[in-house]
Amino acid sequence: MFYWVVKAILGPVLAVLWQPRAEGVENVPRRGPAIMVSNHLSFSDHFFGPLPLPRKITFLAKAEYFTGTGVKGLVSRAFFTGVGQIPIDRSGGKASEAALRTGLRVLKRGDLLGIYPEGTRSPDGKLYRGRTGVARLALESRAPVVPMAMINLEKIMPPGRTVPKLGVRPKVRFGKPLDFSRYYGMEKDPRVLRAVTDEIMYALMEMSGQEYVDRYAQSVKAELEAEAKEARREQHASGKDRKRAERARRKEERRARREEKRAARKGGGEGSEG
Repeated sequence: MFYWVVKAILGPVLAVLWQPRAEGVENVPRRGPAIMVSNHLSFSDHFFGPLPLPRKITFLAKAEYFTGTGVKGLVSRAFFTGVGQIPIDRSGGKASEAALRTGLRVLKRGDLLGIYPEGTRSPDGKLYRGRTGVARLALESRAPVVPMAMINLEKIMPPGRTVPKLGVRPKVRFGKPLDFSRYYGMEKDPRVLRAVTDEIMYALMEMSGQEYVDRYAQSVKAELEAEAKEARREQHASGKDRKRAERARRKEERRARREEKRAARKGGGEGSEG
């Protein structure tokens, strides 16, 4: 219920401020289960992706949205719970299996399940390697897989930005369902899971026009964060060096002034003796 209330309130606001466009809505099944697979450019994907659809999409959302503290954490938890999003633990192992089972339950109900195969938002607008959990969902559920490409969303809320940027017109493109029936019954084969996942990512690349990088986004994010941390450390260190140099310069100036005064006093004394 809250999902439709939020959509009824936010929908007109988003339409007026950003005038989003949608293509291929007819490719989304009107009823029955389907897996909506999407690239992940920004936090605003959660709003613009489902906007043009008459059906609710239940996304598997990272657990951090539900475990925050303070007012921000409370608002985040209330919002994501209210719109029917499901928290998942992304730490891997048993947590990944639990996320899979949760997704299968959503599909068994006949609902639309939204998933971001990259596992996290792109740090730079590029499309990264997909994780194979989406392939397991597709093969075990045998639900249609509909690619959903977000376009220009990274310009509205780039990394680090908390207030959406105006003057950008986003687009959501829905592709025709992908057919993986040739792989049914082979969900335990890692090579099959990788092949299915790569086919999904290729479809998203074609639809979004993004550059594809055959690496996991999380790894690239970690590298960028490490580089940024090192840059801050070096900047801090150089700042300390500048301060030390400035202190040394001032110390030298004070020493020079003292020498001048001593020289002046000495010079004055010698003159009086003459």
